[in-house]
Amino acid sequence: MTLSDDSPYSEEGTSRSVDWRGSVLHYHDVGEGEPIVFLHSWGIGTTAWITWSKVLRTLAPRFRCLLLDLPNFTRSGPIFSEESRYDLQASSATALMDALGLERAHIVGNSQGAQSALLLATRWPQRVDRLVVGAHHLGTTGGEYLLALGEEEGIRLGLRAEETPTPDTVRAYLECHLDDHSLVTDELIEYLLHAHVENPAIGVARESMQYGEPHDLTGDLINLAIPTLVIWGRNDRVCHVEIGIRTMNLIPDSRLIVMKSTGHWPPFERPAEYADHVGTFLQGSW
Repeated sequence: MTLSDDSPYSEEGTSRSVDWRGSVLHYHDVGEGEPIVFLHSWGIGTTAWITWSKVLRTLAPRFRCLLLDLPNFTRSGPIFSEESRYDLQASSATALMDALGLERAHIVGNSQGAQSALLLATRWPQRVDRLVVGAHHLGTTGGEYLLALGEEEGIRLGLRAEETPTPDTVRAYLECHLDDHSLVTDELIEYLLHAHVENPAIGVARESMQYGEPHDLTGDLINLAIPTLVIWGRNDRVCHVEIGIRTMNLIPDSRLIVMKSTGHWPPFERPAEYADHVGTFLQGSW
């Protein structure tokens, strides 16, 4: 899946991998400049490319964009571990940085990628220059909402699609994740279904992953000294916007942007606006 017919970037043309734990980490390497490690969203067939490729047109001319397929998604793995999935994902991001000789990088995450980015930032703050997160929970204990309802609709539909991967279940999942239903195309559905089953060994490893012991990051975030941008879709039906407000309140040096008419995938649904906010923030203009 490409950005457009005239795009200089393609999924296959930017594909790279490094060895890790007897297996591989797959990533995309685009652009030059200060490095950004991107950690992608949760869901059936999710890939770094589908989450982040649309923002490359804006960000790749200014930054080296490293789009990591998290362990046991798409082409990274199979990797079996007793660690929680967020521990494993955070460790994989620092492993990619080590393999590329990067002591520090900006970290940008959405959904599960943002949870792992927050864990990385609190555990190894010396590796992170600036942090961008959104559409996440604050640990493994769920939303812990004050006002919004738990048992989020988007998560229930996402789990149903993983259990019964058909065009109909994936369409229902996507129509909950994306506020703009015109983006829910047959091509996107086919892409996600193919990515979900492309490597059966990775699928087996993904099913073995655990969320680990309940863990709440709020106590760590109040001491986080990294400049942070929080970006949330106002119409997110997976992780409600209330968590974005809470994240901004917890992290001392943080700002919150709420994007109206936007769901759980802001970088896919509103890529130009999202990338403008991220690029301005990472260049230190805020």
